[in-house]
Amino acid sequence: MSRLRVVNLGLPKSGTTTLGQALTQAGLRVADWKIRKGQSDKDALRGEFVATCLYRGYFEKGDPLAILDEFDAFTEISTISKGLNMWPQFDFGLLSEIDKRHSGAKFILSMRPAEKIVDSMMRWSNLGTGRLPNNSVPGLPKGFGTNRDQLVRWVNGHYNFVRKSFGSQNNFLEYSIDDPKAPKIIGDFLGIDLPWWGRSNENKNSASEGAVKGKDE
Repeated sequence: MSRLRVVNLGLPKSGTTTLGQALTQAGLRVADWKIRKGQSDKDALRGEFVATCLYRGYFEKGDPLAILDEFDAFTEISTISKGLNMWPQFDFGLLSEIDKRHSGAKFILSMRPAEKIVDSMMRWSNLGTGRLPNNSVPGLPKGFGTNRDQLVRWVNGHYNFVRKSFGSQNNFLEYSIDDPKAPKIIGDFLGIDLPWWGRSNENKNSASEGAVKGKDE
């Protein structure tokens, strides 16, 4: 039987941490954004970003998952932090290599309405107000994304890219984090039970309360 590997193609603030916690509670070994202390048996991976590991595997070994073999699931794979700016969920070459090399790979798009994601991005550290408009991001060149309308267009563009790339495949699932049936939909798709579902890393600040510090800072 092919080994289950789960790759989430969702953007930051689309419930990626919640998904990671749910899959962890279900018994999968999960890498979410960064390899933290105690998560890896390899000292060299401690503190590494998932995005960096994926690209190292892709370019150095031909397999994006080559140096992440101990992990079953990857729930937030991008990073725009500490001088790094990597978005594997936009990279069809990297993603198609995972699909080709790992027959048990399943791709998930965690999503919510673009307006809601952008609202959260604008209130999460300086993600929407600084890092996105001040860096060249796939689909969002430097200098763009300076207002909510532009960021909404970018988010919707990513959704369209993922649907066009994977929507016809039976190893792809798109789900809304606001759907109360999401745990069952995900569990049925992956063939596992999700004993926990909630909200992790939630941004509780209103837009008027300013930014809060987050894991991407």
